[in-house]
Amino acid sequence: MKKLIVALVVGTLILSGCNTKKTESMNPFLTEYTTPFGVPPFDKIENEHFIPAFEEGMKLQQAEIDAIVSNSDVATFENTIEALDKSGESLSRVNGVFFRLRSAETNDELDSIARVIMPVLTVHNSSIKLNPELFEKVQAIYAERESLDLSDEQAMVLKKTYRGFVRGGANLEGEAKERIKEIDKKLSMLTMQFGDNLLKETNNYQLIIDSEADLAGLPESVRSAAADAAKAADQDGKWVFTLQKPSWIPFLQYAENRELREKIYRAMFMRSNNGNEYDNNQIITEILELRIERANLLGYETHAAFVLEERMSKKAENVYDLMMQIWEPALDKAREEAIMMQEMIDREGRDFQLASWDWWYYAEKIRQEKYELDEEVVRSYFSLETVKEGLFNVVNNLYGLTFEPRSDLPVYHEEVMAYEVKERDGSHLGILYMDFHPRAGKRGGAWSTSIRKAHVKEGKQVTPVHLIVMNFTRPTGDKPALLSFDETLTFFHEFGHALHSMLTKCEYLTVSGTSVATDFVELPSQIMENWAAHPDVLKTYAKHYQTGEVIPDQLIDKLQAASKFNQGFVTVEYTAASILDMDYHTLKEASGLNANDFEEASMKRIGLIDEIIPRYKSNYFQHIFSGGYSAGYYSYMWSEVLDKDAFNAFVETSLFDQATATSFRVNILEKGGSLEEMEMYVNFRGAEPTIEPLLNGRGLN
Repeated sequence: MKKLIVALVVGTLILSGCNTKKTESMNPFLTEYTTPFGVPPFDKIENEHFIPAFEEGMKLQQAEIDAIVSNSDVATFENTIEALDKSGESLSRVNGVFFRLRSAETNDELDSIARVIMPVLTVHNSSIKLNPELFEKVQAIYAERESLDLSDEQAMVLKKTYRGFVRGGANLEGEAKERIKEIDKKLSMLTMQFGDNLLKETNNYQLIIDSEADLAGLPESVRSAAADAAKAADQDGKWVFTLQKPSWIPFLQYAENRELREKIYRAMFMRSNNGNEYDNNQIITEILELRIERANLLGYETHAAFVLEERMSKKAENVYDLMMQIWEPALDKAREEAIMMQEMIDREGRDFQLASWDWWYYAEKIRQEKYELDEEVVRSYFSLETVKEGLFNVVNNLYGLTFEPRSDLPVYHEEVMAYEVKERDGSHLGILYMDFHPRAGKRGGAWSTSIRKAHVKEGKQVTPVHLIVMNFTRPTGDKPALLSFDETLTFFHEFGHALHSMLTKCEYLTVSGTSVATDFVELPSQIMENWAAHPDVLKTYAKHYQTGEVIPDQLIDKLQAASKFNQGFVTVEYTAASILDMDYHTLKEASGLNANDFEEASMKRIGLIDEIIPRYKSNYFQHIFSGGYSAGYYSYMWSEVLDKDAFNAFVETSLFDQATATSFRVNILEKGGSLEEMEMYVNFRGAEPTIEPLLNGRGLN
């Protein structure tokens, strides 16, 4: 393996002139971290360290696997399943840094390293999952599971380990097993390339405005941000808008120049669909073909059937059923909204039909007219700092946690903030990093991810290290970072994932933290949004960035009244993308598929109106073609059924009722994936959820 990696590295010319002996002797990944709490020494990590660290990590894990296989003792949970769960610690250390940087702070060199290491890592992981001697031991233990004295967590670890081998192809033989290896290797490269293409296409676009007249309608804060972006792009005296959400969304909301609105919106939804080197059309077809072939080899008709077997939904029919329960009322609501907007266009004497690039603009105008709700006024009460402190207070009131800034911990970028998380009694719980603003090396969106998962090692608790990454509006001029209310909800959302990771009480990595089905993993995150939007909570943290004035009741009332406005659009664009995802992954054949034609037919079938496009069109649908949500984008809505019902448990008592909070912590957050998801939910709520709270919350019934 070492020769293979070295050859690949030399071939890509990314480490030319590297002194190998010096790199190995000073490589921070190759020894235990000596930093406080064992966090990664970001200040000492160089790109040249990654290849040797990956190489050594794979070598050490292979030695651990060999030891499990060669053990002549009877296979037991401890000497096989537990040993397997705890193997690969050194490899996890470098994984936990490299792939976080690849998402949040990448560069050409890291991209080159990824192209080198991804296929090698895939081969390494496949060699473990397809090791017949190892699987024989796992299978023997699983066959005797009913007679073993296992805890609930151990039983789940055994089940997930066995299922992981089977779903990885361990039962296959001969050519089929070799083909699975090749498919996994190709998929790892294609999904990575999809994301790389999207990031480059996003970064390559700028709408440069040199006439102030073209800024008509834009608030001063949006103009200032665009002027700052222009200065950073060596375009002093001009205004630059990009395809980062904090840039293009305000432009669509406020810019009076319809031609420019169309221009930036088309640039956004045509990303990686322009027939250039960053086009994703062929990649989509290849990914779909390989996923179908892989599913077929494993005995499933479709990729969706393969994926959903391990989800709460279990099968595609159940996903479609939920989506269509939501689709029809949402589409009716969206049609009403479109009529309202067209009436405003006509009243203005404008001679055009509402188009998708008009929706954001007229939705904002109607919001201001109908609810007298000015987004810029709203932002003034949601500075990043006050939202953060408000979030900390909510979590403290619920679970007693505190967050202490730690300037002594190394970070991977100067903007990243580090916090020590402590329990009510002051004991250490974990480390949380937060990275707030867009950069060229950061992919779009917001996410929450583990650098180190909580687990027990040699009888001692290893505490979690977690990272939240976002792309919030930057400070401009003398103004702090002022968040939209949607950005505020996003902050609370991602923090919920962090809590799930931080509060886990699991011993084993296999089930630790967020290691749950994707249609359950959004429950801990989405439930936090309910506190963010509650009037009583808003009064504790929504304060004017200049005066400190608490958000007035009148503005809260307007926010509440407007919360269901435009829900037709919001729900339709999301549900359309979810259905598109399912349509792709219920295919039994994808040869020769054209993504644009397929998407058009899919949306026509469900009756999507021309004025709305799916939240993610195929060529930039990163969740399903580069992330972990293939046949799973519906999960946010499935989890919303859970979160709205779960939050009612607090509403029925009080927002910070300690018994309810403790029950949610103990039965959901601390359990990780150690029990079946519905069992955990019923243990908390006492019954399975219904869809009515979701429909009520969105104003769709």
